[in-house]
Amino acid sequence: MLRAADRDHYWEHGFALLRGLVDPGVLAPLEARFLEIASGREPAPAGCVVMRDVMVVRGEVTPATPVHGVNKLLSFEEDPVLFAYARDERLLAAVRALIGPSVMTISTNLFNKPPGVDGRHPLHQDLRYFTFRPAEKIVATWTAISPCTRENGCLAVIPGSHRGPLRRHGDPPDWESVNYGFFAAEDVELDARVHVEMEPGDTLLFHPLLLHGSGRNRSDGFRRAISVHYASADCERPAGPRKREPVMRRID
Repeated sequence: MLRAADRDHYWEHGFALLRGLVDPGVLAPLEARFLEIASGREPAPAGCVVMRDVMVVRGEVTPATPVHGVNKLLSFEEDPVLFAYARDERLLAAVRALIGPSVMTISTNLFNKPPGVDGRHPLHQDLRYFTFRPAEKIVATWTAISPCTRENGCLAVIPGSHRGPLRRHGDPPDWESVNYGFFAAEDVELDARVHVEMEPGDTLLFHPLLLHGSGRNRSDGFRRAISVHYASADCERPAGPRKREPVMRRID
């Protein structure tokens, strides 16, 4: 279960960093499976989207290998190797301590930040992408597969920003290269950022209203992480206009 201190930190600051939560033996097959798919050696599972970096798509960068061109895998629910992460018992224990025993996944991603591309993700709130409510019954898990440092573009968060409203997310930032679907929250105090450096297996739990993003990869290597958003089975989808239907999986 989640330690009381970690639980208190989550509700006060909007996130909790759990060092070494996921065992290296769990991470190794995840990375191996990612490399099979990203390299083209194996096809992506049904419903999984292999997203290439915008600089590669536009021809601004020629990737050294196919893996160098991939930004992320989106929606890996049908892949039993990758989705095993979402079923990890230690991870689920921490999630259930925050949002209750009955949970479902509503988003899955494996992030790959290659060297040689911009790869920045502006500060944003994940609730912008979801229609589930209440926000307090949704939590993100983000586990480092490789070391995540300031140099290679680790996550940055604004502590306490989860206590505010869902901000307006306008047009993509005025950068030369912004990946598809990356929107920036408005009126953000950049000086309030805290950079979260992580080692493989470290896991960040964070609230869907927490402002967070990541910088460029200035290193010669890759920055990889895997992430799942969970929602309580008690969540509802309010009436009105909706974004695309989420891929949901109940976790027993």
